[in-house]
Amino acid sequence: MRMKTAVRPRMLVTALAVGAVMVLAACGGSGGSGTSSTPSPSPWGGSGGGSGSSVSIANYAFSPATLSVKAGTTVTWTNNDSAQHNVVSTDGPGTDAATTSTFASANLSQGRSFSHSFSKVGTYYYECTIHAAMASMHAKVVVK
Repeated sequence: MRMKTAVRPRMLVTALAVGAVMVLAACGGSGGSGTSSTPSPSPWGGSGGGSGSSVSIANYAFSPATLSVKAGTTVTWTNNDSAQHNVVSTDGPGTDAATTSTFASANLSQGRSFSHSFSKVGTYYYECTIHAAMASMHAKVVVK
């Protein structure tokens, strides 16, 4: 003969706590320690051309860090991180650069994109102002 047993409250709480920890671990932490299938940025940059090029925002970095394109190219940045990022033009490289009004996105959630067309030859520096203290959150577009 089988007897029904009641679930003890302490066992139920323990099971729920373990489940919550597993869910949080799968989501990743706020320090960018989660995994991503997007490759790490290349220090050699990339080249674009034609009518469009793209920059991935992943692992708290822009990839490529230097993008070379032809004048008239539209560049699209896509946030592949779980954290929000933005794309804001600056007056030069580095963490001490000041923002400019050349282009600026809103805060981008994961999967969101921002595009800007570059019509004039020059070097355009930009950063994520949310994480401006991180060197990897600074990059440039070189328009030829």
